[in-house]
Amino acid sequence: MNRVTPKLLESVRHQAVENRIVPSLERRRLRAYVLMLLADGVLFNLCFALAALLWDGRWWEPRAMLAAQAMLPVFFTIALYNGSYGVKALGDWLFASRQALVALVISAGLINFVGFYTKSNEDFSRAAVTLGLLFTACALVVFRRLVHGLIRYRWGGKVTNRLVIDDGGSSFSFEGAEVIAAADYNLDPSSHDPFMLDRLGKLLRNQDQVVVSCPMERRQNWAFLLKSAGVYGEIVSEPAHELGALGVHCYDDLDRTTLVVSTGPLGLRARILKRMFDVTVAGGALLALSPLLLLVALLIKLEDRGPVLFVQRRLGRGNQFFDMFKFRSMREEKLDHAGERSASRDDDRVTRVGAFIRRTSIDELPQIINVLKGDMSIVGPRPHALGSRANNKYFWEVDRQYWQRHCLKPGLTGLAQVRGHRGATEREKDLTDRLQSDLEYIAGWSLRRDIGIVLRTVMVLRHQNAY
Repeated sequence: MNRVTPKLLESVRHQAVENRIVPSLERRRLRAYVLMLLADGVLFNLCFALAALLWDGRWWEPRAMLAAQAMLPVFFTIALYNGSYGVKALGDWLFASRQALVALVISAGLINFVGFYTKSNEDFSRAAVTLGLLFTACALVVFRRLVHGLIRYRWGGKVTNRLVIDDGGSSFSFEGAEVIAAADYNLDPSSHDPFMLDRLGKLLRNQDQVVVSCPMERRQNWAFLLKSAGVYGEIVSEPAHELGALGVHCYDDLDRTTLVVSTGPLGLRARILKRMFDVTVAGGALLALSPLLLLVALLIKLEDRGPVLFVQRRLGRGNQFFDMFKFRSMREEKLDHAGERSASRDDDRVTRVGAFIRRTSIDELPQIINVLKGDMSIVGPRPHALGSRANNKYFWEVDRQYWQRHCLKPGLTGLAQVRGHRGATEREKDLTDRLQSDLEYIAGWSLRRDIGIVLRTVMVLRHQNAY
């Protein structure tokens, strides 16, 4: 008779979670937004050109096209802020049409207002412009109806990923949402088990909205986990101050109320900016530093014939595991994959080449590959190994807020590092100082701050605690 061992059960759960990971819809939505922007610009110009042809008998008549070119930037500005290119607009063509028409009317009014006070109205053909506006209005509505039909055909009408986690609370489900039971995946919100948090992180990956239904006594723990995962999270509950609710969401058709307890640290625009910065800097650094990387790899290989790279499991965004790359700086037989022993000065495990590349932080450079893969960022909280300790305590035992530092991707460098918080964590204060800096960075992220941290990092590549 086969025995179900804990290791086998963990493997089964891991495979079940892997099968549950949903594809991201964010990239699809971004492509749809860009295509809608481009299509609206084309439709704008074609409609005004057609109006000029019908009224003045001249295709692309300058006065009509002048009005179109003046109106288009204003239209885009208003449309970008009123939700014409948002998630709701992709799923509801009537809403999308209404918002686009509002943007069109306001932009036409503003241009007419400016034209009146600058006495430049005579530069426009009033009849052609009016006809162009009517054509444009019809084209915008028809186009959004076609987009909606295309989304239903290509995406099955699904524009967001929604997940409901049932942890013994009241029944809750809504259209388009996937429902899972916490017990099926052994999800315990009060646990500090990294493997459980990794399972949860994978289940939450690419989810646009997560709703948890649980008993009163478990709500605070779930609120903490959702904040730590960096997702938009809600808990089925009556308002409770201790949960730190960010808002209340009422589902009229379900007669249910949820508390919004997490939204993720960065909005869509911020994530795009940060990713563009990461790819640009990492790609440029890989090209510029390739001779150095090849030389270091050769020296490591020549010293003891061992592997060039050291691959170690670390905790990343959403408390999920990922494999982090470093140049191997220790003897192959003494590698510490769990990270249970911090490197110390005159560490007997470190090779001659390893001592140099650790002092100069060159051993961290292969993480540029992690950045390009999307596991890491150039700037963010540094990722830690599972076995890392401070005062013989695991980091999450020192301060539970440790899990919240993983709501952003880990970084090659970070605010804690440029402030000098590096090296071994012998005291609890060594960790709490870093944690405070990490949470401060997450709360006040900006592209300017990332650039500043990168520039300051150059000044601390050599450090008294780097060994």
